[in-house]
Amino acid sequence: MATGRTLTSFPSIRTDLRNAGADVVDQDVVVDGNLITSRSPDDLPAFCDTLVEKFASNSTDEEVTS
Repeated sequence: MATGRTLTSFPSIRTDLRNAGADVVDQDVVVDGNLITSRSPDDLPAFCDTLVEKFASNSTDEEVTS
């Protein structure tokens, strides 16, 4: 369920997300809690940078070395 979430997506999916209750925005990357979305393969650099940032900020030394 997407109710109350802010998401971005490929243009052809946006109507479905709105119908599911999401607030859809046209941005390269959107972070809503633990959900990270992007629009297209053209946005992969920003999407990957965001993933790395989020995973790095949520790990501990123990998690990284194990």
